[in-house]
Amino acid sequence: MGATFQWALRVYWEDTDAGGIVFYANYLKFFERARTEWLRSLGIEQQRLKESTGGMFVVLETSIRYRRPAQLDDELIVTASMVETGRASMIIKQQALLKSEQPDEKPTLLCDGTIRIGWVNAASFQPTRMPASLSACFPS
Repeated sequence: MGATFQWALRVYWEDTDAGGIVFYANYLKFFERARTEWLRSLGIEQQRLKESTGGMFVVLETSIRYRRPAQLDDELIVTASMVETGRASMIIKQQALLKSEQPDEKPTLLCDGTIRIGWVNAASFQPTRMPASLSACFPS
């Protein structure tokens, strides 16, 4: 639907498991951080949004496929791109890519998936329609 947002990160010791590779659950953290930075790039700060609208985003569903492991000190590129928007939820495609050491080489896909996030009332956690002003921020 829209342009693909990219966010760079480096793998630290705390991201790895006993085998020296990125612990599988940490890809969800990487995806969360990239989505947050993507929202910031669109002018959306989640705490301010919650305070001004009384609503917030929550993760409803994830689907992830692991393809190759990332390791300590690897440079990654984590992406986020809109797949679908609805009145109260959206689906975002995300990838974790190993940054190539050669400028003319494409990054290697490590992990990809989709995340469905929903808009809820922050006090009751009941699903509700996103404010029109918020929906207008997303590429269509």
